[in-house]
Amino acid sequence: MTNTTPIPIPMSSPDITDAERQAVLEVLNTPNLAMGPRIDEFEEVIAAYAGAKHAIAVNSGTAGLHLCVRAADVRENDLVVTTPFSFVASTNVLLFEKAIPVFVDIDPLTGNIDTFKAAEAVKEVQQGGSALRRWLPRKGAEHPASLKALLAVDVFGQPADYDSLRRITNSAGIKLIEDSCESLGAEYKDRRTGVLGDMGVFAFYPNKQITTGEGGIIVTNDDQADHYMRALRSQGRAPGDTWLQHTYLGYNYRMDEMSAALGIAQMKRIEELLAKRQQVADWYEERLSEINGVESPVLIKETTRPSWFVYVVRFDASLNRDKIAEDLKARGVPVRPYFLPIHLQPYMVEQFGFRPGDFPVTEDLGRRGLALPFSSVMTEHQVDIVCQTIRECIHHSM
Repeated sequence: MTNTTPIPIPMSSPDITDAERQAVLEVLNTPNLAMGPRIDEFEEVIAAYAGAKHAIAVNSGTAGLHLCVRAADVRENDLVVTTPFSFVASTNVLLFEKAIPVFVDIDPLTGNIDTFKAAEAVKEVQQGGSALRRWLPRKGAEHPASLKALLAVDVFGQPADYDSLRRITNSAGIKLIEDSCESLGAEYKDRRTGVLGDMGVFAFYPNKQITTGEGGIIVTNDDQADHYMRALRSQGRAPGDTWLQHTYLGYNYRMDEMSAALGIAQMKRIEELLAKRQQVADWYEERLSEINGVESPVLIKETTRPSWFVYVVRFDASLNRDKIAEDLKARGVPVRPYFLPIHLQPYMVEQFGFRPGDFPVTEDLGRRGLALPFSSVMTEHQVDIVCQTIRECIHHSM
């Protein structure tokens, strides 16, 4: 009897070949599984690719962002301007240091931080008094200290407006941290992401452009920040310290040798991987343009090269996104809301008193956005199935 059950479409899938498997196996056949030559090589590869002086491999993008926050001297009650439209890690790393997030709403086209609002926030926060209070959370910010940084996010692989953000942070004398965890390979005005701020972070979870399983890497041109973050990732052990000496309070944020070997092998295919993801995005855009009620991602002219992390569409406000999502899942198409606004996460509401309506653009995109199945191994036939199912679900919802 023939099995007619359709092959399931995965939400995402890593693109792994025998070359990557062999690279990891070679490490496993040595006695050196940590703090070895593959880490050094991977750092050199990423630094060269990003055009950075330094690269510091870590065990996650979150760890990388946390070290950047430490390098920016963010301390208890310090303020950092950032966006509520992101994965929670970009805010959590501030809370790790008991800092206060100053949220700024987003550009409705890109989902990136609104640079006009960011400039207003930085100016008024530094003025202090009633101007500052306008930007603080309702609670949990009774004793604000200094504004230390602006943390921007390259949402879904499209860079933020870094020339504008650079002018803001330079004028204010604060650090610009670039959360490039979703944008490896993307270009802003023909310049690659990662080094458009004072320090940036790439991440390599299995759904990213390249993967190391778990892992991330910091890139920077700042010698002092490199020295400090490199020590912090390894239990605070600074150059010159012996194995049991620790100059700083640090963390075990190191990447292992197997992950680095996988990353090196993936980086040899980076252009292939980015091109394959672009092809899938092109298939989606062509087919979705024929479906009423669905908006494909918008690329602005400053993005001279996107780097597709996920493919997030927006449904017309007249449609019930959640009902359509449930219908898609029931028909074998996995989807996921992207993003759930950070300020409305339960722990953020409890700690800071945020409410619905605080950041209307973020909340609107959070209500209407839906990530579709996406990876570099996705086939045109699978895209056809997803788009046809979306068409049917929209029709069914009316």
